[in-house]
Amino acid sequence: MRPELPIYYGPDFPTPVHPPMHSPNLDMLASKSLLLKRAYVQQAVCSPSRTSLLTGRRPDTTHVYDLVKYFRNVGGNFTTIPEYFKQQGYRSIGMGKIFHPGRASGHDDPISWTEPYFHAPNLGLYGTRKHSWRAVPRSEYEVQPLPDTQLADNAIKVLRDVAPAARSGGKNFFVAVGFHKPHLPFIFPEDFLASYPIESIHLPDNEFAPVNMPEVAWSGYGELRAYLDILKLNASGNPNTSLPNDVVINLRRAYYSALSHTDNELGRVLQELENLGLANDTIVSFWGDHGWQLGEHGEWCKHTNFEDAVHAPMMIHVPGVTDKGLVTERLTEFVDLFPTLVEAAELEPLPLCPENSDQIGLCREGTSLMPLMRDPTMEWKEAVFSQYPRSKNGLSIMGYSIRTDQYRYTEWPGFSGPPAYKPEWETMFGAELYDHNSDPEENYNRADDPKYATIRNKLRDQLRTGWRKFLPPV
Repeated sequence: MRPELPIYYGPDFPTPVHPPMHSPNLDMLASKSLLLKRAYVQQAVCSPSRTSLLTGRRPDTTHVYDLVKYFRNVGGNFTTIPEYFKQQGYRSIGMGKIFHPGRASGHDDPISWTEPYFHAPNLGLYGTRKHSWRAVPRSEYEVQPLPDTQLADNAIKVLRDVAPAARSGGKNFFVAVGFHKPHLPFIFPEDFLASYPIESIHLPDNEFAPVNMPEVAWSGYGELRAYLDILKLNASGNPNTSLPNDVVINLRRAYYSALSHTDNELGRVLQELENLGLANDTIVSFWGDHGWQLGEHGEWCKHTNFEDAVHAPMMIHVPGVTDKGLVTERLTEFVDLFPTLVEAAELEPLPLCPENSDQIGLCREGTSLMPLMRDPTMEWKEAVFSQYPRSKNGLSIMGYSIRTDQYRYTEWPGFSGPPAYKPEWETMFGAELYDHNSDPEENYNRADDPKYATIRNKLRDQLRTGWRKFLPPV
């Protein structure tokens, strides 16, 4: 999910071309949360991003860069958010897509939970590769509920089960609800199309790759091209090619509809918290595991270091602290969530991880956001960091990206892989520099522009120095 939500309207909105968005339940949650306008993921693909957030450590520590490797096998026996709350005596209950399912998480990281894990029974029924999107008629989804409806139903059932002990103070709970949409395929109840009339949907205003973009920065969006309706178009996925206009329009409309479907199911769960009398005592965080490219630059899906891929929604409601609604424009990262939830629950703060934390079960590489709940404008991180791997002719490459208030700078050096997992800065496959003051859509790579030579040198030094030098003064 990208932050294409009404609560993000303004300079942090991902695109100037959009219909009126419909997400009333996220709007409501944001109105009593700390809304992070500029939150960035550490790698724009499911498992690496989720692993990073759930362990509070960056990909070069978890060593998870793909959808296969399990952090406990390649990184370390790191404590996760749900596991931590389980250790604190909470009931820890998960459902849907929290970790990336399957072998990438040892099948939902069983040690993290106190109860059997739940997956929506109809996920396979609605998850085929036949269609990249589909509006499901009422006659069908009333007989076979959509997976995210089944997840909301299960979440409501779980909340009713944990509520009595929670209200009495006998047993706290940690419940993680992993809605799937708006992930591909964009499957949603047909009712939501009415929120997005076809005449309100338009093509992106920047359908071409950034000028002077290095080839290594591009992803051929194979994830989308694997769906049969897209496959038959014989799209190459190459830079400066595009899908047919009608296909782009329909995909964008379907994405928006799927987003509103998720918002609706989220609303049902939040309403149940209210109904059970738990809303004033329950911390609620909402996040999407990465952003999404909807045809901007002719690019689709995630799998890049562009702004649209690494900028994602996040908000945190802490009763008695954020009730009136807070908004911050400060740069934040998804690794910040773990220490934030710990502090919000009034538990012992997590220690900062040392340079090598492979043998340390519990530590953090992010920073608690609780100070921003006291002062959303306080001095904070001056830079945040993302990365994405590539390979070329058998060589491993790692794109490292730094985002400051004004600039995004990315370098694509060689990468050693195991056991060192280190960039090889002397072997460079490309560099990118985007000035967000004059070019918020990242249409012009200024890396080789002489006018930007001084700022590029500064950003290069900051990127290679790394995140530890940019911890906030708290």
